[in-house]
Formats: sequence, structure tokens, C-alpha cells
Amino acid sequence: MLVSDLMKPEPSTVAPDTTVLDAARIMLALRVSGLPVVEAGHLVGMVTEGDLLRREELDTAPDSTSWWRNFFTPSRLAADYVHSHGRHVAEVMSGKPVTVTPQTPLAEAVTILLGKGYKRLPVVENGALVGMLSRADLLAALAHKMLEKPQATDDAGAKTHIEHELARLAWTPKQSVRVQVSDHVATLEGSVFADTEREAIRVIAETAPGVERVVDNLVFVDPGSGLAFPAM
Repeated sequence: MLVSDLMKPEPSTVAPDTTVLDAARIMLALRVSGLPVVEAGHLVGMVTEGDLLRREELDTAPDSTSWWRNFFTPSRLAADYVHSHGRHVAEVMSGKPVTVTPQTPLAEAVTILLGKGYKRLPVVENGALVGMLSRADLLAALAHKMLEKPQATDDAGAKTHIEHELARLAWTPKQSVRVQVSDHVATLEGSVFADTEREAIRVIAETAPGVERVVDNLVFVDPGSGLAFPAM
């Protein structure tokens, strides 16, 4: 999937001279955590909830009089003051935001969201803002996918699906796990060498098309001692 498959086109924006108060009101009204800042059709920044947490009005502004902050350069202290007291978006926004394009693979966008701790990403094409991709968009897509009914299959098809997954994945104990499917019930036999393996193999079985229930008879074999522990 690509970013274009999930992004919201024509997102709401603010300008650099928009007041901080208006930006906050817009975010609250739209129930979004951030807004792109656009000037002359070009993205110039992002203003987010995080940009508005350190504020004089909330008595959360950095204390420029504390002794340890004297180690900072005057320019840093001055920048902090602007950020915590400024009245316009240009004074509090984060400049040079990380962006993606409509053609960016969705997996790459998710890596950015998770790696940077962002909640949303501006989508830019030819220098112009064309959309926004948020964590909420991904969550909505996930819910939609999970509601989709898997293609119906018989017991033999379900068994083939599980065995194919076990063979495809590098971490599975391929020679020690056996699968039977009867009346839409998948039975797992054999041995595993970690509780995480047991859980993952069970997930493979329970998400297979046509499986309604899983019977876990896998035996845990401790790699260190060789002792076997049957399923509880």
C-alpha cells in the first residue's frame, strides 16, 4: 500500500500569521493533534499540541532564571522565550517538517511515524501540500481490514494455509510442528522451544481462513535442559 491509499486530501491548514489561540481552537474543533502551516501554497512548518505545552499562560514555560539554564547560550534562552510567549503560529511552529509523498510506501511512512514519535505526516507533491497521513488514518484502515470476512475455505484449504505460513516464516520450527484441521478446528501437535513461538503459531492457526477454533497441544521443550513441558 502507498500513502495515497490512506491519506486525507485537502487538509485544514493555518498560516504563519495565524494566532496561537486560533490554531488551538481549530485543533480542538477538528480533534486533530497538529496542523500544517502553509504560506503561498508551500508547506513551511507544523504546529502541534507539543508546540503548545510549554506556555507562560499554563505556567509551564521553561524557567530562564534557574541556575542550570545559565549554561545555555543567550540565543537558546531567547528562542525558548519566543516559543513560550509568542502569539502567532510562526513563533511556535516546528519548521522544516518531515514529509512524505503520495507514492511513499505505507510501511516507510509508518517507520517514520514510529521512529520520530510523530502522530501525523504532511504529504507533499511538487512542493505543494496535498494531504495528511495520521495514526488515526492507519487505525481506521486496520479496523476496516479486520472487519473484512476472509475468503471461505474448507478444512483442507485451511490446513494448507497454515502449513504454507509455517514453511514461509524463518523463525518457525518447521520439522517439529504438525497441523490437522477438522470441522473448522485446527489442532496443533509437536514441540516448540519458546513461549513466543507457541503464541505466534497459535495466531497463524486462528487467523487462517476457515478456522473457527484452535486446540493447542504443543509441547514446550526447554533448550537448556531438554525437559519437555506439555501444554496446560
